[in-house]
Amino acid sequence: MTRRPTLKLWALVPAMALVLAGCGDDGGDGSNAGSGGPELVNEGKLTNCTGLPYKPFEYEDNGEVVGFDIDLVDLVAKKLGVEQEVIDTPFDGIQSGADFNSGKCDISSAGMTITDERKQNIDFSDPYFDATQALVAKKGSGIKDITDLDGKKLGAQNSTTGYDYANENAKGAEVINFEDLGLLLTAVESGQVDAGINDNGVLFDWVKEKTDFEVVKEFDTGEQYGMGLRKGNTALLEVVNDVLAEAKSSGEYDKIYEKWFGTKPSSN
Repeated sequence: MTRRPTLKLWALVPAMALVLAGCGDDGGDGSNAGSGGPELVNEGKLTNCTGLPYKPFEYEDNGEVVGFDIDLVDLVAKKLGVEQEVIDTPFDGIQSGADFNSGKCDISSAGMTITDERKQNIDFSDPYFDATQALVAKKGSGIKDITDLDGKKLGAQNSTTGYDYANENAKGAEVINFEDLGLLLTAVESGQVDAGINDNGVLFDWVKEKTDFEVVKEFDTGEQYGMGLRKGNTALLEVVNDVLAEAKSSGEYDKIYEKWFGTKPSSN
């Protein structure tokens, strides 16, 4: 089923009885019934822009978008008394801030690393997940590190920290750019590229099913994910941070983490 260029929207979680919104202090253009809470771009909904697939953080399963990030945003939606709606959109519009500035979405949970460059365009929640870059290749390929890719093709995802890392460190390789993770991994599997680079969480998940492939190297990039919001949307940012803190202190975060990764986090 074609995902782009047509946008897809999924409404997750049945609507709560209470719809909390109104005139927040963020100066946004969205509207909601009621008062005392953050303004949202669509009444009764927390609109989440993300880029599919990015399993296990967000991906489509039997017509529904599910994943670790989606469950966390469900907690925010529940706190606001609204339902979550997911929009699948190219990642560049998220990290550049364009999707927020145009009123397409309120929040983005997209396995997105907090960077100084992105902070110029969007605001981030407190960190909620630790990540690093990793390299995936076919077993028996002889590729064990990025230095083994001289004269070979390395796949990377557009506008990501993996793409930046590849261009900075794989000087002898031809870096091939793909719009999303799904296209990148298809290229790795088909042999269109010799290896792929992306965040370790999604690559380790992929090789569980694609047993002819392995994660051959992790790079200590020390990344942390944050949820993105429009710059200056402080009312919603406060709610998101409060929800993340509550989830960690209550143990709910650990339950969600174990659901998607099979183990409890070593730290959060």
